[in-house]
Amino acid sequence: MAVKALVLKAPGTNCDEETVWALSKAGAKVEVRYFVDLELHPEILERFGLLFLPGGFSYGDYLGSGKVWALFLESALGDRLRRFVEQGRMLIGVCNGFQVLVKMGLLPGNGHGKTGSEDKPAVSLTSNASGRFECRWVPLKLEENSIFLNRLAPRRPGALAFSFDLPIAHAEGRFMASSPDTLRWLDAKGLVFLRYNGINPNGSTDNIAGITNVGGNVIGLMPHPERWVIREQHYDWQGQRNIQPWGLEFLRAIVRMAR
Repeated sequence: MAVKALVLKAPGTNCDEETVWALSKAGAKVEVRYFVDLELHPEILERFGLLFLPGGFSYGDYLGSGKVWALFLESALGDRLRRFVEQGRMLIGVCNGFQVLVKMGLLPGNGHGKTGSEDKPAVSLTSNASGRFECRWVPLKLEENSIFLNRLAPRRPGALAFSFDLPIAHAEGRFMASSPDTLRWLDAKGLVFLRYNGINPNGSTDNIAGITNVGGNVIGLMPHPERWVIREQHYDWQGQRNIQPWGLEFLRAIVRMAR
């Protein structure tokens, strides 16, 4: 039976249609819904095994990227989302969706969403070090000791490529941690699953491009896997005849993990 995936749309998100298409190619049965639908009928969430928060500029990013949507999600669905995660269902945020998950404290989660007496975030995604919007393909690598790969291993017949490219498009993608202790905790627990490889486009600490929670079922990343699900989307698809769309393989892995 196909995994039922929900792509949640808010005012300003703009990657929902390509995400629906990409998840469908990855084998999921996909619906797209406006956030207001779940505000009015939060029980809708119970019908799905995978929830995807897509990229874009939710609510114009007027208070910072993902901030307004994170506040609305917390108010309307905070407890349900946490139960969703506790039940082992998959929650994915890409770009703006990643920013939302961080601001809600769902990433890194497990008590590390907030830290310190001032209740400040343990991690953040802030303005690019370049001071400008970055839109390009970047080289990336998977971390071999990550919870993501450990959780995926029993469910995959083959291996994902460990080095690859994906496109980015963001102005606030610079990953930062509140302290060196937080960075050590992320590494020790295997929560960093994706890093920039050779080129760090936004100044992220330790080249971090994507993290998970301790359970491996909440995943956030700044690069866009949904934008490379067919060979022809790659900038050098004619020059590299054997190139395989890593985004499709990643999303297939997510769908398998949601079964």
